Amino acid sequence: MRRVLITGCSSGIGRAMADAFKAAGHEVWASARKPHDVAHLAAAGFIALQLDVNNPAALAQLAERLSQETDGLDVLINNAGYGAMGPVLDGGVDGLQQQFETNVFSVVGVTRALFAQLRRKHGLVVNIGSVSGVLVTPFAGAYCASKAAVHALSDALRMELAPFGISVLEVQPGAINTQFAKNASDQAEHLISENSPWWPMREGIRARAKASQDNPTPATAFATAVLNAVDRPKPPHLLRYGNGSRALPLLAALVPSGLLQKILMKRFGLNR
Repeated sequence: MRRVLITGCSSGIGRAMADAFKAAGHEVWASARKPHDVAHLAAAGFIALQLDVNNPAALAQLAERLSQETDGLDVLINNAGYGAMGPVLDGGVDGLQQQFETNVFSVVGVTRALFAQLRRKHGLVVNIGSVSGVLVTPFAGAYCASKAAVHALSDALRMELAPFGISVLEVQPGAINTQFAKNASDQAEHLISENSPWWPMREGIRARAKASQDNPTPATAFATAVLNAVDRPKPPHLLRYGNGSRALPLLAALVPSGLLQKILMKRFGLNR
């Protein structure tokens, strides 16, 4: 049995991973931001935590609790995040900052706060990235940029944490059957405005928000794949799983950038 802390467990792949690790016999510390989600996690038998991953004081309290109640942390899964959809310039600097605070800055903040606990157990950090960090699409620029940053940070952390016996695994999901697309669509609708220069292309924005649900892989299957990777004697550096998780990076690597750009612009209604 290992001690596993997972952020962003209210639903989707976070909850699926929490269920999978608990079913495998691991001790799961599952966090969520909203009190009612924390209550549901507690009722399901997890060590449930109310946690805002961008709150330094809350992270310090969590680190102190782990220090007092445990002998360290075996696995940290940085999963909390969301997908901001819409034109980059419509979202502006504020939208980009909000996206990076949750998807990127929290990876550093949580890992830094729990570094001592991971070091005690020669633990593993699992960062949930996305194939969107490899194949960049229009109307998801902030999200793609945030996941590209997660990829770069994972590579850097892997080298920097190695002297302390801490490993890093980056997971790049493809299309997974969760509420991601619905949440992304809701977020996009708040941003879409008749005042935007991209208003005539709004159906392309909506199409991009829903793209993550194109023939999606079940969240339970994804969670099992992550569990199996984590449980290996030597976890891999990168795990790609879910529909499109291998094909899309291959497309980005093999198709000339100019042609790929034309394909994506046509796909999302920008070929005007």
